[in-house]
Amino acid sequence: MTDIIKDSAHLAGVVILAGGASTRMGAAKAQLRLPTGEHLLNYHVRHTLNLATFDTGNNKDIPIMIADNGRGFDVDSALKSSQPQAAIMHIADYTSADSQDKNQNEKINKKIDDKIKTGGALVAIESALQTVIKSQSLNALTENQSLWLLVISCDSLIPATDLWQKLQPIATQITKKQAADKKVICLADDSHLYPLLGLYRLSLEPDLKAYIDNGARRVMPFITPYLQAVSFPNSWQYLTNFNTPTDFERACHSLSTL
Repeated sequence: MTDIIKDSAHLAGVVILAGGASTRMGAAKAQLRLPTGEHLLNYHVRHTLNLATFDTGNNKDIPIMIADNGRGFDVDSALKSSQPQAAIMHIADYTSADSQDKNQNEKINKKIDDKIKTGGALVAIESALQTVIKSQSLNALTENQSLWLLVISCDSLIPATDLWQKLQPIATQITKKQAADKKVICLADDSHLYPLLGLYRLSLEPDLKAYIDNGARRVMPFITPYLQAVSFPNSWQYLTNFNTPTDFERACHSLSTL
């Protein structure tokens, strides 16, 4: 293995977060239609499939994981057939052993709330990390410190290819410096961090599992000690963090002007 390969950051998998309640939007964000008629989930899958054209330094057929909180959002069959070798899969949120025991002992005989319940983004990210590690037979604590999971939330129109190109050089710098403490890279602007648009190092998995098993779910308290923020271009300002129909309309307009 050359030093260039060894010191580079490589993409091990992509998880698309599509399980939020979307209360203010009034509809699941993954199922929103762009002006082209394309569903938002398909938009992200299509751009993620394009990552196969990049040299990831690992396996070009990276797993594309859809974390939709069991809602079963379909991916367009034409997308799947365009790259039949691609590993597109739905994954269940990670559930700690204590929660599993509790759920098994409870009888669920009440009405399901209209609002979709979710354990939050971290349980989806933990599940994705475990899936990638298992698929590559890795020891997350000691092996492949240069491998990263790309996280994309369905409140964004930033293409996966653009997000990877923006963040990958920072990940490579971290790898070269052997900065073991930097395990999360995410976008930021002057006033906000976007932790669900970023890279999560595979070696983060044991720490994240312990955090969730302790009953914690909040994103920022967990990632702050590991965080490297990256400012994004002004042209991306309105492409993300849309929570209402007006926000989404503005994001679509901004996308059309790029």
